[in-house]
Amino acid sequence: MSATALPGSPALDLAAFLTRFPREIALSEEDPATVVDRYHTPDVVQYNDGMAMTRDMLVAHAKPIRRNVLDVRVDVQDSLLTPDGAAARYTLHADMRKGPVVVTEIYMFVRFAPDGRVCRIDQITRDVSPPEQEADAPGGE
Repeated sequence: MSATALPGSPALDLAAFLTRFPREIALSEEDPATVVDRYHTPDVVQYNDGMAMTRDMLVAHAKPIRRNVLDVRVDVQDSLLTPDGAAARYTLHADMRKGPVVVTEIYMFVRFAPDGRVCRIDQITRDVSPPEQEADAPGGE
């Protein structure tokens, strides 16, 4: 990261980015493009389990997120910052409008642009949601 990193950029406070961005993209009424652009460069590419998402795809993804998520929280277990990147292990908990809570364990590697915003993310994810228990199953009452 260079000395030109913007205040509030992910390069200056990775844990804040990891907790703020999901809440802002899922729960705020702010324009999703504004939220994405606050933290990401225009040419950002985010790879989730090998699937690429561009900036426009991240913005479009906000609509179903906002429709389906009631609340979201992030627990950061580990993070490491270098001058031009970062790595983190964290857990995202999403309370869904319909259905159970979705819990995802995420391993993330980030590259920062000179202004401190994210220009590339590589993530590996794993669903660690608690098993559903049926009400009529033995012991499920």
